[in-house]
Amino acid sequence: MIKNVVFMGTPDFAVGTLQALIDSGRYQVQAVFSQPDKPKGRSRALQMPPVKEAAISVGIPVYQPVKIREKEWIDLLNELRPDVIVVAAFGQIIPQAILDIPEYGCINVHASLLPKYRGAAPIQWAVINGEEESGVTTMRMDAGLDTGDMILKRIVPLEKDETGGSLFDKLSAAGASLLLETLEALENGTASYEKQPEESPTPYAAMLTKEDGCIDWSMSARAIECRIRGLDPWPGAWTRFRGKLLKIWKAEVDSAGTDAPRMQPGTICKVTKTSLYVQTGDGVLSIRELQPEGKKRMTADAYLRGYPVTAGEGFF
Repeated sequence: MIKNVVFMGTPDFAVGTLQALIDSGRYQVQAVFSQPDKPKGRSRALQMPPVKEAAISVGIPVYQPVKIREKEWIDLLNELRPDVIVVAAFGQIIPQAILDIPEYGCINVHASLLPKYRGAAPIQWAVINGEEESGVTTMRMDAGLDTGDMILKRIVPLEKDETGGSLFDKLSAAGASLLLETLEALENGTASYEKQPEESPTPYAAMLTKEDGCIDWSMSARAIECRIRGLDPWPGAWTRFRGKLLKIWKAEVDSAGTDAPRMQPGTICKVTKTSLYVQTGDGVLSIRELQPEGKKRMTADAYLRGYPVTAGEGFF
């Protein structure tokens, strides 16, 4: 029987899973492990991870190891003797010494349909790569990176206008309910385990950086449009215009095409009252929402009223 649970998680994505454990009334969350507080914003003031905030609000003890593999944390977990450890976007690799502690193992809630998109940013990369569906997978962790035996999956279709942020919310909710189903299956002995292949069918979903937001206009219009959506809300897709940074938040592939001759990728080939049309390596992209450096997000028509643009200028 599963009663005592230790939870390991850090960002917003994991809060729903922690809350589901608490709200179920079936499990005692003994402790929460989260990443250390980090400086944020212009003030660089330390900010608590969302999971820590959620745990503190209900009086659950919180520990924030810099390295979970250090002896003091392994000793603490041995003292707690949880029946299961639940991991959701914790941000550190769990060593074998911890994996061996709970009777029911360490159960990870991963935001992809494993074995696809192993790694730190599976949600964003699914959108960037133009996937039609994503989902969540629960697995019994091993010492590898997202390579443990799969238990349950839930498919989540992607909408045409899906962003990294909207998919994040959907998969967070799906992961929370799937975790409860998984724990029930573990308790009643109906859980089945499916081994993963050694090689993932998709590239490693590496953690994103601000530089990943730089738009390569030699890519196709479709690839750039997917990238813009996948990088919303962070780090955001950006380019440079008139020597300043310009973020692009919404765009559409121009299926109708333009009358203008093909230009160098990144060149503005047409301007209307409501949109900027940009030549890409394959096709034309219509820019619908953007953000000048130091300003708020705005529609293209609002931007054009304040920043007149002519065809032939470029995002270089």
